[in-house]
Amino acid sequence: MRLMLNLRYRLIPYIYSEAWQVTHKGATMMRPMVMDFNGDSAALNRHYQFMFGKALLVIPVIQPGITDQDVYLPKSSVWYGFWSGKQLQGGQSIITPVSLEKIPVFVKGGTILPLGKLIQYTAEKPADTLEIRIYSGANGTFTLYEDEGDNYNYEKGMYAEIQFLWEDAKRVLTIGDRKGSFPGMLEDRIFNIVVVTLGKGGGVSVCEKPDRQVFYSGKKTTIKL
Repeated sequence: MRLMLNLRYRLIPYIYSEAWQVTHKGATMMRPMVMDFNGDSAALNRHYQFMFGKALLVIPVIQPGITDQDVYLPKSSVWYGFWSGKQLQGGQSIITPVSLEKIPVFVKGGTILPLGKLIQYTAEKPADTLEIRIYSGANGTFTLYEDEGDNYNYEKGMYAEIQFLWEDAKRVLTIGDRKGSFPGMLEDRIFNIVVVTLGKGGGVSVCEKPDRQVFYSGKKTTIKL
């Protein structure tokens, strides 16, 4: 339970940004396979697998006492085991271990995944430092959304967005100009950039040695990785 709680809080920047897409564009947080892989018949036959947002593939464990699970990775460039950082090809079935504390979760290649600090409640620490995990293998974009978090002022335009763009062939990450503002907004941030590989950038733990550390004050910046 502690591991899952830590995972949930580390994923808050991702969850909050994806929730904004639901509010702003009518997107869906919990997505059946047909929504993102309607041309992949094998994916459509996996009735229990689902996407959490557009980046995370979740395979819930629905049988008691099992130690491994059959998983289908939909046709895409590559996938990564969230817990290990291991890269895998899409369009194949694999057997992956399961346990009480870890269910199978995979990350789509081209994902830019923002993670927050290890906290026990959302307002415990300021979100001045984020870990930005890059899952290479395809181009990707992500829009980080933030607001005051405790009212409806976002309906009046009081919110901010930062767009991240990953160019896979060039291995270039562009962090765009911040758009918008809201009371109490952090003007200066630290983004710890981690290019995920086997044994690096996996699981819930904070990566102690990021590939780059970016000091961001709202202006566009480009990083070669």
